[in-house]
Amino acid sequence: MINVINVINVIIRNWFPHWLLRSSRGGLAALVVVGLMAVRIDAQELEPRAYVPSPIDINVLVGAVTFNSGDLAFDPSGPISDASANIGNGGIAYIRTMGAFGRSANASILVPYVRGDLEGLYLGEYQAVSRSGMGDPKVRFAINLYGAPAMTLKEFMAYKPEWTVGASLSVKVPLGQYDSSKLINIGANRWAFKPEIGIARTFGRWRIEGDFGFWVFTDNDDFFGGGTRSQEAIGSFQFHLIYSINPLMWIAYDVNYYTGGRTSFGGGKNEDLQSNSRMGLTFSIPVNRNNTLKFSYSRGAFTTIGADFDSFGVAWTHIWGAKE
Repeated sequence: MINVINVINVIIRNWFPHWLLRSSRGGLAALVVVGLMAVRIDAQELEPRAYVPSPIDINVLVGAVTFNSGDLAFDPSGPISDASANIGNGGIAYIRTMGAFGRSANASILVPYVRGDLEGLYLGEYQAVSRSGMGDPKVRFAINLYGAPAMTLKEFMAYKPEWTVGASLSVKVPLGQYDSSKLINIGANRWAFKPEIGIARTFGRWRIEGDFGFWVFTDNDDFFGGGTRSQEAIGSFQFHLIYSINPLMWIAYDVNYYTGGRTSFGGGKNEDLQSNSRMGLTFSIPVNRNNTLKFSYSRGAFTTIGADFDSFGVAWTHIWGAKE
């Protein structure tokens, strides 16, 4: 791995735009976006640099697409088996950085769009279905509790992080496409909330991150077939090992584990407790002064219930608004 990184560094020194490396404003896009890409079009959440600090008064617009393909594991006692899917997720997000109680913070909103083709056996008979439409929007507020005060751009350029501790609250709003006459839907027809704590330590070019959180859900009182569907909380842990090739470019190894989420309907609990893990890589590179590209790949390490997908993602980011 070290040899590969050395080769990449040589390529960067010879071919990368030096005006971008020299200019504090020119390098703003990549330096800031590392802390603002927690808006990921991925329900299974691999989000490196979710709590990296950023200067205040930055605006970020993100457009992202993710392509997912693989098997779906449902409750073994349910009517669906041998299921697979090809799902394309797209979305637009807006992020605004700010100071809150003297600390670095940001707020974001993500509006997703989903197009999926699913096939499998329903009560032993082959079925295929396609769905497309808006998913449930997500809003998020994050604040760094330790190691990252609110900073102007000038202060941020001189900032050298070591330990940082952050917290966030994400909320999914039930505005996505939903039809209770259909078993497979894009929207969930319920609210979802995720509090999370992130802890990170920077060692020169290396950064280690651990994020701990859990999703809790309200009931869906208009589920398929009538009645109410409930779901227990899903706890999650993410680990990221990140290497900064230079101040403007980074690569990350990502792994997560999440468990819980058992559902119930009509007073009975389903045998659909999740205990799943994913791993992947993320690579981010600036294009010019105000734009960056991020590429990601992940796959299931193990899956009990849920989606065992190979996922490829690309995100474009545009940044503006920094003040000295």
